[in-house]
Amino acid sequence: MSAAPQMNAQHVNAIKNAAVIIVNEHLGLQIEKSKPYVSGNQFISSDISVLMGVNGTLEGQIICTMKEQTALSIVGSMMGGMNVETLDEMGWSAIQEFGNWVAGKAASELAKAEAVIDISPPVINEGKSTFRMEKTFLTIPLTSDAGEVLLHVSITPNTDK
Repeated sequence: MSAAPQMNAQHVNAIKNAAVIIVNEHLGLQIEKSKPYVSGNQFISSDISVLMGVNGTLEGQIICTMKEQTALSIVGSMMGGMNVETLDEMGWSAIQEFGNWVAGKAASELAKAEAVIDISPPVINEGKSTFRMEKTFLTIPLTSDAGEVLLHVSITPNTDK
């Protein structure tokens, strides 16, 4: 029986760098990176999660979780600094687009590491949930003036490719 494929630090760093670039360049916020930690094969999310599947030379999940106030701040930044008090349809669409931005930049950064991937359209989960997977999640805390976004990453080489 062969060992399960492990996450590659270069791939995880590419995804982290993608999220940092999006928050810095698209939202205009400085980000503080904390030390990543292993969440195991499950974690409890914050109020709002953006789920993105990864397929190609790598497979797995990228899940961004945040408190509602952080989501409101991100949406406000995306809308030119507006004060956003509730997530209406436009706000939910903006959070989904935030996921698209992170995923698209992650694909670009991973290509530099010779990993060719497709990312599924983001799915939004409202409310705290427990996410479980057979593989391990690495959690990367990213803190800015908008609040904290936890980037949960579980990607490994696709053994079918």
